[in-house]
Order: sequence, then C-alpha cells, then structure tokens
Amino acid sequence: MIADLLPHRMRLPTNAEEFMTHVVAEPCFNCKYTDCVVVCPVECFYEGQSMLYIHPEECIDCEACVPECPVEAIFHEDNLPKEWTEFTKLNSDMSEQTPNITEQKAPMADDNSDGCAQK
Repeated sequence: MIADLLPHRMRLPTNAEEFMTHVVAEPCFNCKYTDCVVVCPVECFYEGQSMLYIHPEECIDCEACVPECPVEAIFHEDNLPKEWTEFTKLNSDMSEQTPNITEQKAPMADDNSDGCAQK
C-alpha cells in the first residue's frame, strides 16, 4: 500500500477523528498574530474574526508553526491543556467555515481588554 511508503508524519489517517494534529487555542483569541501562517508548508491556517484555526485534514504535524507563535497558542492535540479541549472541535469546525490565510497580516489591536499579551 502506498501509505506504507510515506514517512510517519505524512501517513494518511483512516478516519476523520485521526486527522487533528495541531490546535490553535485560547491565547490566539483577540490577538491573531500570523507569524505561524508564513512558515506553514501546507497552508493549513484559516482566519476567523477573532483568531486563527488549523484545518485538521491539511496539517502535516511538522510543528513549524509552534515556535513562531508569540503568544504560545499552538499545541499538538495531545499536549492541549484540558481547559482548552473544546478548541480541537472549534478548529475543525471553523477551518471549514473561514477563509484560508497564507500571508502575514498585522495582529489585532490590543486595547488591553480581553486581549493578548505577547510573550
């Protein structure tokens, strides 16, 4: 089978629940830094009104985006803090409803309300 010839990280999942690899979580909300977008080799980021999302069927688990996020909002699903588990489904759902983003943009203005704090 051709999937047996692919490196582990590039193997194709057998069902939809196995697709999610990385998740954008709470720290991205009201920040939307897009440093992660420009390093993604498969362009799997999608832009919502208040945050970014990773498409679970497109992410190849390369981890290039993780160190680029200035607010540490990107986690492998296995390392996602328990209080943010709902972001796995949110990323999956919203990446189907929002436009793909492939270029860096200015982050959202921080008005010191619920906002983000750059590390």
